[in-house]
Amino acid sequence: MGDRFSQIDIPLEWLDLFGAVVISVDYRLAPEATGTTLVDDCYQGLLWAAAHADELGIDPSRIVVAGASAGGGLTAGVTLMARDRGTPAIAAQVLIYPMLDHRNNTTSSRQYSGGPGVWTHGMNEFGWRSVLGDRTDGNVPGYVSPAVADDLSGLPTTYIDAGTAEVFRDEDVDYATRIWAAGGQAELHIWAGGFHGFDALYPHARVSAAARRTRNDWLTRVLSPASEA
Repeated sequence: MGDRFSQIDIPLEWLDLFGAVVISVDYRLAPEATGTTLVDDCYQGLLWAAAHADELGIDPSRIVVAGASAGGGLTAGVTLMARDRGTPAIAAQVLIYPMLDHRNNTTSSRQYSGGPGVWTHGMNEFGWRSVLGDRTDGNVPGYVSPAVADDLSGLPTTYIDAGTAEVFRDEDVDYATRIWAAGGQAELHIWAGGFHGFDALYPHARVSAAARRTRNDWLTRVLSPASEA
């Protein structure tokens, strides 16, 4: 659901904060597009941005990929794809309550199985079924469902956040843990009482303002020259 403008207010904050160039990829949607098509579309957007860095005024050494919810899962998939293909260089990835695991079998996914809810176990099952098409568990690549990727080493520094009251809580914690286990750098924040999309739906709530501020502070550190860090 949605389009390239969905939750665009989050990265638009970075225009003034960092003098950033924000590029949003209008990738094809499931169920018409399935499998790796969605992440391939996003990867092509990344390649295009890197190839046009000069005319866009982009510093190619400070390219950050970011996404929320399903977009967070696609961000993780794009980052894995770029690592495996050796191009382009990514300085950091920002995964905002990302959708990472098609198996949908964590404690939090079962805990939030009924309504009302922004995104429930049943909705998650439907979403993944739409993305996977006829693919079975043993035939789901890590680019599509990053939680099943065998190797999380060699990834750029990573920011992950989620709420305690959402389906994706446990898979997001596990992803950060596996990055650490592989020797990588990750910062993880799980916001007490936060439900899926809390900071986008209620940006002025105290927990939402804290989540946005903490995310932006992390990006400030990552994007600052070493002498200023």
